[in-house]
Amino acid sequence: MSLEKQVDLFANPFRPGVGHTPPYLAGRTKEQDEFRKLLNQKAITENVILTGLRGIGKTVLLREFEPIARHAGWLWTGEDLSETASLTEDRVAQRIVTDLSLVLSPLVNKQQMEMPFGFTGKHAKTLQPFEFRDLWNIYEKTPGLVQDKLKAVLRFAGEVVSKGPHKGIVFAYDEAQNLSDHAKKDEYPLSLVLDVFQSLQRQPDGLPFMLVLTGLPTLFPKLNEARTFSERMFHVMFLGRLSVEESYQAITKPIEDDKCPIKFTEEAVAAIARQSAGYPYFIQFICKESFDVFLAKINDKQRPSVPVAEILRKLDADFFSARWDNATERQRDFMQIAALLPNADDGFSGNEIVQQSAEVLEKPFSNSWANQMLAQLSDLGFVYKKRHGKYIFAVPLLSEFILRQHRQGLNLPPPFGDST
Repeated sequence: MSLEKQVDLFANPFRPGVGHTPPYLAGRTKEQDEFRKLLNQKAITENVILTGLRGIGKTVLLREFEPIARHAGWLWTGEDLSETASLTEDRVAQRIVTDLSLVLSPLVNKQQMEMPFGFTGKHAKTLQPFEFRDLWNIYEKTPGLVQDKLKAVLRFAGEVVSKGPHKGIVFAYDEAQNLSDHAKKDEYPLSLVLDVFQSLQRQPDGLPFMLVLTGLPTLFPKLNEARTFSERMFHVMFLGRLSVEESYQAITKPIEDDKCPIKFTEEAVAAIARQSAGYPYFIQFICKESFDVFLAKINDKQRPSVPVAEILRKLDADFFSARWDNATERQRDFMQIAALLPNADDGFSGNEIVQQSAEVLEKPFSNSWANQMLAQLSDLGFVYKKRHGKYIFAVPLLSEFILRQHRQGLNLPPPFGDST
C-alpha cells in the first residue's frame, strides 16, 4: 500500500488541545481506583479534589471519572466554573440548580391540566418533562438565605433519587479555582458550596451527593481558607508527571496500529519523552508535530528524526508566549532569577531569589520587593504558594522556557541536551 493511501486511512492520532482526550490514556490507574472506592461510601464523608499544574491532564481524567461513576450506579452532572458563573451566591446557586434540572429531567414527569387549542369545556391530561423552572420555583418559594433555598432544592432532588435505582448524584466542576469568596462585596459563593454540601452530607439520612472539584493547585488552599473543615471534607488527588514508562506508552500506543504509516524510532521516543518531561499535554504536542515531520521526511526519502529546536520554537509560540507577554519587564527579571535556582521546579522562597539576584542583577531585589512580586505573580497565575512559604511555577516547564529566552544573554547551556 502506498504511503499516501496509508495516510488517508490513518490520520495523525495525537491531540494536544485543551482537555482533549488522548488516543491512549497512560497512567492514572491509581486515581481511578481511588475514585471507585470513594463511590462505595455508604455515607459521603470524603469528596474529591483533582488538582495539578496546567497540561497535567486534570480535565481528561475528570471525563474518565464520569463513566466510572455511571457504571457504579451514580448520576453525573456538572460544568466548567467560569468566573462570571461563580461571582455571586445567586449565580452559583443557579448553576447548581441548572445542572440538577438536567440530571433530574429524565427521571421526573409532571402532570399538568391543559386546554387543547379550539376547545372550551374539556381538559386533557398531558405528561411533560421536569424543567429548570420547576426546581427554581422550589428555590424561590423557600424562605431564608441562599443556602436555605439551595438546600431545599437539593433535599427534593435527594427524595427523587432515593425512589429510583441510582445511588446518588456526582456534582463535578472543572476550573473550580475560579470559585472565590468576595468579602468586600458581601458575597461568599465558595463558602456557600462548602456549607450546603457539608450540611446535607452530615445529616442522619446522608443525602447521596458527592462533590468532585478540579482545578489548579491554588484550589485547596482557597477551600481551606474559606472553611477549615474542608480539609476533612475532601480527598485530594494531586496529579504529577507521568513516569518514563507511562510516557513511552503515551507516545507509542497510538501508533501501534498496522494501518499507521510511521513508527517512531527508539531514539525519537526517548527524545520526545525527555522533552515532554512527563507532562501529557507536551507529549501530545510534540508527538503531533513529530508525526507530521516524520511523514514529510519519509515522503522526501530522508532519515526521520525529531526536530527538537523547531518544535520547541512552536511550543514557545503556542503555549508560553501569550502568558509571558502578560508579565512586566521587572516581573520577567524576577522569574528569570527564580529559573536560575537549582530548585526552580521543586519550590523556592523569596529569600533565595533575593540572594540569587544579588549575584546576577545590578539592582537586586529586596525582601519586601520579592514578597510583593511573588504576590503579583501568584495573582497572574505564574506561581503558586506551597506549604512552608515555598513557591513553585504554576505553568509546567516554564523555567525551561525562561532559560531558553535568556540563554544567550546569560551564557547558559541549552536546557535540553542533545537535539537528536
